[in-house]
Amino acid sequence: MMDQFMDNPFLSAPRGIGAGAGARRGWNARETEDALLLRVDMPGLGKEDVKISVEQNTLTIKGEGAKEGDEEESARRYTSRIDLPDKVYKVDQIKAEMKNGVLKVVLPKMKEEERRDVINVSVE
Repeated sequence: MMDQFMDNPFLSAPRGIGAGAGARRGWNARETEDALLLRVDMPGLGKEDVKISVEQNTLTIKGEGAKEGDEEESARRYTSRIDLPDKVYKVDQIKAEMKNGVLKVVLPKMKEEERRDVINVSVE
């Protein structure tokens, strides 16, 4: 299911992926009826090296591998931030899997009835 991805124009561009300005975007996205599927290439990292969080509708994916030798530049570092639209995804139900340097993230979508902006309160 997560093997074929295409760019999603509704997601903002990531900030700070890889090594500085002009770095290639390190993720692919595909949207299905039920979820947003992300695939992030993070070669050299394991699941213990990756942290995923959501704050104020921004999904942040960070990864940092062990340094090789004494040089700080030798550590593998990845950072990606993706701005998510409000009230579209169930951010408390995000699933992630790291395998062979590839992180796969599934963000389930809310159903239409879960997106209501107006909540009626009964008066007693």
